[in-house]
Amino acid sequence: MKYRMGTALLSLAGVFVSAYLWMFKHGYIGSLACGTGGCATVQLSEYSKFLGVDVALLGFVGYALLLGVAMLGLQPGWQERREPARAGLLLSAGGVLFAGYLTGLELFVIHAICRWCVGSAVIIVLVFLLQLLDHRRLARS
Repeated sequence: MKYRMGTALLSLAGVFVSAYLWMFKHGYIGSLACGTGGCATVQLSEYSKFLGVDVALLGFVGYALLLGVAMLGLQPGWQERREPARAGLLLSAGGVLFAGYLTGLELFVIHAICRWCVGSAVIIVLVFLLQLLDHRRLARS
């Protein structure tokens, strides 16, 4: 249960980070609290969309799905079921791969680093690790 609670809390943080980035992209907030200027460079680059969809919106949806799966897995009837662990593992693995792709773009194509994006990448890696531990816990029982 602690792994799913951790996943829920981290996913909620990811929802807030991606919502913040999306609000900046669409002009709902004036500037990003970044310190280096790299955040605006990354967020306003041509790579801030993937298949025509804002990357921040994709992050929001992904984190919201992870949050929903984690919350479902915390319900009494679902705590020992494997479905939430499998779904969370698949979603977070996809998130880690996507975050790796985006980080590669930042480093090698855009040549700017967004601290918020790095924070999101750390969050999704931690969620993935928690999901691995939850999956392993269920495999033992």
